Amino acid sequence: MEVILLERVAKLGQMGEVVKVKDGFARNFLLKRKKALRATKENREKYDGMKAELEARNLAAKGEASKVAEKVEGREIIVIRQASESGQLFGSVTVRDIVDSLAKDGINVSRPQVWLDAPLKVIGQKTVTIAVHPEVEATINVIIARSAEEAERIKRGEDLSTRQEDQDAAAEAIAAAGEFFDPEAQHDDVAPAPAPAAEETK
Repeated sequence: MEVILLERVAKLGQMGEVVKVKDGFARNFLLKRKKALRATKENREKYDGMKAELEARNLAAKGEASKVAEKVEGREIIVIRQASESGQLFGSVTVRDIVDSLAKDGINVSRPQVWLDAPLKVIGQKTVTIAVHPEVEATINVIIARSAEEAERIKRGEDLSTRQEDQDAAAEAIAAAGEFFDPEAQHDDVAPAPAPAAEETK
């Protein structure tokens, strides 16, 4: 389906551009959220008539968004979660968790404004983009840890997953060495080599 964009849409186009998209995406997202119009002759004329108003509205919204972006940019949010020794979360950190954490700090963003490709499932930190406006983006740092102390270590730049892997590798090496060199082994445990068979007498 061809649509006329009523605002800039990331990875798609700028306001006023006619773009071709999948029907489902057009119906369920662009048209439903009033981000686009079907590219018919009537709608092209309608867009030309409302272009100046749209641009003025967009400029005002962009100015407001820039103020919000200043508050959001570089912000750090800490999410405490239970995780395995290897750092794998028992669950995940989702867009909703990020939205809720920002709301506690008095910053209200909607879920579609948080660009997260997939839920976060490991201990560590991740830079996440917040699209406060189609033309204004900010980034935040999401730190996922098992405790406040661990969050501080992650903030300092410690790579806990690598440390854990090193510890696991060391433990495995010690276990393997222990099996090879058994300190409990007695000399008697080793069976003596068989004596050479005596020649049979005729």
